[in-house]
Amino acid sequence: MINFENAEKEFLKYVNKFDLKDEATNRKKWHTFRVMENSEILAQKLKLNQEEAEVAKLIGLLHDIGRFEQFEKSKKFLNEEKFDHGNYGEFLLKQDNYIEKYISDKKYIPIILKAVKNHNKYKIEEELTEKEEMFCKLIRDADKLDILYETVCIYWKSEKEVKNIENSKISPKIKEQLKKQEEIKRQGNEKFDSADHLLIILSFIYDINFKETFEIIENEQYINKTLKRFDFKDKETKEEMKEIEKEIEQYINSNIV
Repeated sequence: MINFENAEKEFLKYVNKFDLKDEATNRKKWHTFRVMENSEILAQKLKLNQEEAEVAKLIGLLHDIGRFEQFEKSKKFLNEEKFDHGNYGEFLLKQDNYIEKYISDKKYIPIILKAVKNHNKYKIEEELTEKEEMFCKLIRDADKLDILYETVCIYWKSEKEVKNIENSKISPKIKEQLKKQEEIKRQGNEKFDSADHLLIILSFIYDINFKETFEIIENEQYINKTLKRFDFKDKETKEEMKEIEKEIEQYINSNIV
């Protein structure tokens, strides 16, 4: 149904208009391809039929297409209030029926657009069909899987970045939000310490939708491997991080059983 060789060529044709020598932009390109792979893996684990699995994989390819324009405009990815990359991705794919360069079967286009729009929201919009909601949940899980991978393998590579985290403390607000076992929502231009940024990402665990995703996270040991990267200097912070790791692992296991 979907010619992925052509779809990837079309995606790269679009992405190559941007400055891929920029580290962050280039990283986003490779993030996209890993999320596409994650989407395919989850579709298989969820036993979707071949057609649906192809749609899930295509959503993975397209989910962050709005990021590149966002970065070009703002030179940072976090300015969602001024430029929501999920909304822009939906707009871009609708413009001049651009999405039809990726898929010829129009019956899946509304689902793809909903998934791209909703992949980055704090909560999925209401009043979706059962199938729309399923694909929205799948791409959100596939996306978060790769972000957790990046916490282990890609983020905080410089000695300065590592030291900033190791010498920082957890803010009271982040501690309180983690107790609720919900993904931490950032408000506007709130300032956080380095340890807080780390925990904001790890709180993505509380927005995972499928048992199969939890199983991957546990098998890959993303939480443990991330926290093992840092030797927190403040004694209280070190103990708090151990307790947070324990609580997150318990939450993961409770969703696997």
